[in-house]
Amino acid sequence: MSVDVHVIETSSLGDRSYLATDGQVAVVVDPQRDVDRVLSLSGRLGVRVTHVVETHLHNDYVSGGLELARLTGAHYGLAAADRAPFPHLPLSDGDVVEVSPALRLRALATPGHTFHHLSYALESGGAAEGVFTGGSLLFGTTGRTDLLGAEHAATLAREQHASVRRLADLLPDGAAIWPTHGFGSFCSAAQASGDDSTIERERQVNPALRLAADAFVTQTLAGLDAYPAYYAHMGVINLRGPEPVDLRRPSPITPGELRGRLEAGQWVVDLRHRTAYARAHLAGTVSLGLDGPMATWLGWLIDWGAPLTLIGETPEQVAAARRELVRIGVDRVAAAATGTPQELATHPAQVRSLPTTTFAGLAAALAGDVPDGLPAPDVILDVRLGNEWQDSHIDGAVHVPLPELAARTGDIPSGAVWVHCGSGYRATAAASLLARAGREVVLVNDAFADAAASGLAMAS
Repeated sequence: MSVDVHVIETSSLGDRSYLATDGQVAVVVDPQRDVDRVLSLSGRLGVRVTHVVETHLHNDYVSGGLELARLTGAHYGLAAADRAPFPHLPLSDGDVVEVSPALRLRALATPGHTFHHLSYALESGGAAEGVFTGGSLLFGTTGRTDLLGAEHAATLAREQHASVRRLADLLPDGAAIWPTHGFGSFCSAAQASGDDSTIERERQVNPALRLAADAFVTQTLAGLDAYPAYYAHMGVINLRGPEPVDLRRPSPITPGELRGRLEAGQWVVDLRHRTAYARAHLAGTVSLGLDGPMATWLGWLIDWGAPLTLIGETPEQVAAARRELVRIGVDRVAAAATGTPQELATHPAQVRSLPTTTFAGLAAALAGDVPDGLPAPDVILDVRLGNEWQDSHIDGAVHVPLPELAARTGDIPSGAVWVHCGSGYRATAAASLLARAGREVVLVNDAFADAAASGLAMAS
């Protein structure tokens, strides 16, 4: 009987969950909170979920493991050392989870991403076919080691190095690697590479298997950048035991009520694509489109627990945002409104536009040829993260990372601000925040890779 592994992608958070099955029963690894996706997959496959396991207490999302176990009656396994207060199957290094005669998991202690991290070797027919590595061995990199506090980062980086080498020693070269992180998640220590991998490939490309321990620790710590503020809440929620997920749509509000929330300075998030937002939006709204990592940036920027209202063109957009937000524990959305800005405005003056240009337009403006209708650039604002800025930036630009913008608006010199990021998504969010604060702003909606070719002087 063969064993199949199915991927459940959560691209907006940069994570993967897995369902492994022998065709009759299944084990689920690291499920996201919206477990209806898992139930739908198991139903399509005609298999029964009998086991759910976690590689670690997640810092970037609320787990669906506890609820999935409740709904299916499955055994719920996680590290015994985490001492979770709810009923579970406590697992330690070497423990075997017998899913079926053809499918079993062997727990392997792989500390580094967290203190009690476990990986699970999938064994079938007496051989290890692959390993679920969570936040340990990723594609071309490893999980970051500073999420439990900067004071532990070096120690955990050294343990991460040893854990990856342990996996490489224990498993055959052809064993597949199935990580949870590394597809854009901030839980990854560096940018992951590829869509699949094996132990053999990682021997060739992974720093943990190519560098000595001291060099790996130094490289890993040097590469760590900021991570989302909402991570501080995830481990606490997951250890306590998440509440059942609620995907009901938020209460609808009228244009008048919406205006009241905007005038009160509450968070009202526009979910449309940034180009639509630039053409027309309600004054005071924040642009975080569903085409990008909306939940990650909203969870990073908003005060935890602050009133939140969503605006979408359709009810489906609001429902999609609701799903994204419950994954990071934002369970309370105060209200929602659907329609165009013109339909949601109580007065035409509420509808604003956002002046937009490219890096070529910025270069022309700096040379004295300001595009029609735009103010001359008094400030070039770069809202990318620290490592991006250090790699390369526009000469003379001011650097305020997007997560720091609300607290550091006063640090930005006076005058018209031309704001950019790496692609335009974060810059649009920043432009909306600056406009909300009363600044004159121009959005550079362009790929930073084109900046130098546009004639802009670069520095590093």
